[in-house]
Amino acid sequence: MNIFSQAFDYFVDGANWSGPTGIVARLLEQLWYSAIAVFFSAIIAVPMGLAIGHIRKGEVILVGIVNALRSIPTLGLLTFLVLLIGLGLISPVIALVLLGIPSILAGTYAGIANVDRTVVDAANSMGMTQRQVLFRVEVPNAMPLILGGIRSATLQVIATATIAAYVNLGGLGRYIFDGLALYRYDRVVVGAILVAVLALIIDGILALAVWLSQPGTGRLKFRSGAPAKL
Repeated sequence: MNIFSQAFDYFVDGANWSGPTGIVARLLEQLWYSAIAVFFSAIIAVPMGLAIGHIRKGEVILVGIVNALRSIPTLGLLTFLVLLIGLGLISPVIALVLLGIPSILAGTYAGIANVDRTVVDAANSMGMTQRQVLFRVEVPNAMPLILGGIRSATLQVIATATIAAYVNLGGLGRYIFDGLALYRYDRVVVGAILVAVLALIIDGILALAVWLSQPGTGRLKFRSGAPAKL
């Protein structure tokens, strides 16, 4: 039987959707690992991007950090962390956090640095503090690029979170690794399809968020003490 028809049969069998190893449980595990990684990536990268973009200093350091992190092979890093820390959730989360940082950092910096200087100058002329300029003027105008960076990082993390199965965790990677180990390539197809569908759904949600955040459209109302970017 064709592996694709076997994969289809796996999907239509309701028993494969429930239970601790069912499709729903694996999807939730994948989302959980991804959410943790993106959250900590944003906690680290967004403040750095805001600071460097606002003061317009440290761009060389930012480029160096982004390029260095992007050059790290995630699976190789995971293997090293497992040897260093041991099995468990910490090792894959660290690897995924380092994967997500470059896109969020670059998007946040680009968003802040590319805000129209006339808008920033107008805010300064109104007597706003630098903190007010950043959070009430620059961030609202930079939000599409900031969210775009988070969107890119999220897709990368969701696709790569399958490596959690490499260290005996759950997630959609279980279908891929277990399928390869058992020569059940239909399970590999199941895992690949589920990862792709999940990524497309999350991408659609984040694309909507980027669309809503476009300044000057009135789709989202930002509290700002200076005019939004025209």
